[in-house]
Amino acid sequence: MLTQVSIFIIAIAFAVLVIYLIKTLKAAQGSLDKVTQTLQEVQKTVDELSYEVKQTVRHANDITADVDHKLKQVEPVMESVKNLGEVLSEVTLAAKQASTALMTRLQKPRSTASSTSRTEKAIRSTASNRPLTATERTVQSYNATYGEPAGKPAKNWLGYVDIAAGVWQKMRQ
Repeated sequence: MLTQVSIFIIAIAFAVLVIYLIKTLKAAQGSLDKVTQTLQEVQKTVDELSYEVKQTVRHANDITADVDHKLKQVEPVMESVKNLGEVLSEVTLAAKQASTALMTRLQKPRSTASSTSRTEKAIRSTASNRPLTATERTVQSYNATYGEPAGKPAKNWLGYVDIAAGVWQKMRQ
């Protein structure tokens, strides 16, 4: 009888074990069904997004081609602007040299009183009668800062500016 009771207990334990295994397998099957459903939804979403991404890439390629075409059209304008900048730089340099020469001429005392220009006489006569104007103070300040020593001969920059202006006018024609 002891063997029969042992076999009965083993059978009951086996039955309980099978029941718990069935519950576990059913729970795993439910989880796998949910994972399969989620993967199908993800695949559907990826398919839709891949179509939209392809459309976006095509649109971006069209925009890139359009921008490239427009940049090629603007390139000559940029080259002209660059050339204009160089010309303006040269003109500014020439104007600076001309103003330097003019300031030097206006402020440099002549060696003889008879060769003094009318402008210098006017500035000297008005300087004794009234206070200096802003322009006259600027000229004096410039001369004091950049004036050439008395023993050094002045360069004739104004002549160079005249030549440059003539060449510039001929180039424009």
